[in-house]
Amino acid sequence: MSALGTPSAHAAGTSAGTTITNTVTVDYKVGTISQTAKTATNSFKVDRKVNVLVETQDSATVQVTPGQAQVATKFKVTNLSNTTLDFALTAAQLSGTAAKHGGTDNFDVTISGIYVDTNNSGVFDSGDQAVTYLDELAADGQKIVFIVANVPLSLNTGDVAGVTLKATGFEGGGSGSQGSALGETTNADPMAVETVFGDAAGVSDSARDAAHSDGDDYTVLAAALSVAKTSRVVSDPVNGTTSPKAIPGAVIEYCIAVSNATGSATANTVTVTDPVPGNMTYDSTFGIKINGSVASGVCSGGSAGGNFASNTVSGSLSNLAAGDTRTLYFRATID
Repeated sequence: MSALGTPSAHAAGTSAGTTITNTVTVDYKVGTISQTAKTATNSFKVDRKVNVLVETQDSATVQVTPGQAQVATKFKVTNLSNTTLDFALTAAQLSGTAAKHGGTDNFDVTISGIYVDTNNSGVFDSGDQAVTYLDELAADGQKIVFIVANVPLSLNTGDVAGVTLKATGFEGGGSGSQGSALGETTNADPMAVETVFGDAAGVSDSARDAAHSDGDDYTVLAAALSVAKTSRVVSDPVNGTTSPKAIPGAVIEYCIAVSNATGSATANTVTVTDPVPGNMTYDSTFGIKINGSVASGVCSGGSAGGNFASNTVSGSLSNLAAGDTRTLYFRATID
């Protein structure tokens, strides 16, 4: 037997359209004399197997903060077909179902686009190109693709947004143009190239539909601040500091405590702004104390800081990690 043509050696298999030919030879004799051998040849063309695989490349959920922009989930698209194809790309949101890395989808991101890893850096950056399809992806070819999204505000730690990426095979079109939709064929001619769908079911598509899909997700880690404001009478003109009452001339201390819940993201650039009430005069001698502690509604410690302007007290607190509490406190006199 002899073989004509050179099949491609890759995991996708022999290239579609390859002609495979073999020839059988029959030798025989009449008596003791060898006769001219008889041969017969058979040829057929390798049919086209359409198969694509989409796989998330994130081993865990993508952690985000409320309001974060241009955050990427990462996928790999592999053309397991035995021919070059285009692949249309579709990004979609989950709706209240289980997410890829655990948890249940309960909010939607705003998808800003699908990007291909143009510069092969492996991470989403300004060098990547927005696309709607992968152009002329060769057999066994792979591309890294990102779903890029913006995260809304007003979310809580543990909120999850699930997304899916689907790649669907298209044929023809040439470089720079998406081809036409694929369809399976049932030609009887062995020299005609048939099309067979061989893809597995994805998370949002069926088996043997010339497509495949996988999921990924964004999980929120937010700061969870709470604010408590208390006041106490420090002294009054009649009783001094012994059981003072809130009468005119009394000194009132306002204590503002800001706490960040356990398991939350660190809160940065924390600014406290508190207008001094009417009928009260800010105590510039005592000033403003920031980054102190609080016990039973009474602030203590800390350092001088903050600002008083336009009858308003303000001050910036240090970053609040999960479980931290920091304070701002000041005094004012009742007019």
